[in-house]
Amino acid sequence: MAQLEVENVTLTFGGVAALTSVSLAVEKGELVSVIGPNGAGKTSLLNCISGFYHPQRGRILFEGQEITRSSPHEVTRKGIARAFQNIELFSGLTVLENLMLARHTYLGYNLFQAGVFYGKALDKEVENRRMVEEVIDFMELEPYRKALVGNLPYGVRKRVEVARALSLSPKLLLLDEPMAGMTLEEKEDMVRFILEIRAQGTTVILIEHDLGVVMDISDRVYVLDFGQVIAEGPPEEVARNPRVQEAYLGVGA
Repeated sequence: MAQLEVENVTLTFGGVAALTSVSLAVEKGELVSVIGPNGAGKTSLLNCISGFYHPQRGRILFEGQEITRSSPHEVTRKGIARAFQNIELFSGLTVLENLMLARHTYLGYNLFQAGVFYGKALDKEVENRRMVEEVIDFMELEPYRKALVGNLPYGVRKRVEVARALSLSPKLLLLDEPMAGMTLEEKEDMVRFILEIRAQGTTVILIEHDLGVVMDISDRVYVLDFGQVIAEGPPEEVARNPRVQEAYLGVGA
């Protein structure tokens, strides 16, 4: 059984089909990329997996449990974290505060314990701070720990976005165009981080438009076009697929 199974998922908005009978399976520890032209349904697929959208048909299973109708916080608690294409951080908070805030689902203490800040509350805060500091060190964000996110360069904010998701200690990490708008050097750093995340045993689903990156680092690739899967397999095989070439380059390519 795959760690994540998406079975015949269909998502519509009024009369518009964003996804039509989409199926995919991701094994534990894999790095799977989802590619396709703009408007192909890639982000809609991640929204269904992470609980932001609920499909009209089909089902989604994570580690054997159905999460099709789960809310985002329920999906998070099961071990799925998401980094967004458009940066979803609190610009008026520091990097450290943004990452600590992401750990709120693991607080596990009541209002009284929080008020006296002793015992369980203190232990949980220490544990959460330790986890966040490990992520800051891993993502090489030490120089920006106390900096306001809104004052940081774009490339660093994209890195903080991924760090926020990592702070949830996910089993499955969903990355929606983490390298969009980055310089070549920033992309190289992000690729290194993604490969290290995968090497530590975290499953990764990556949406990315840089096909060079996708072909270099992916175990398998799914291709969406007009909300349907048109190809799936190893990167080299997908790159040779005529339907994929047509979707990207046009008829007769």
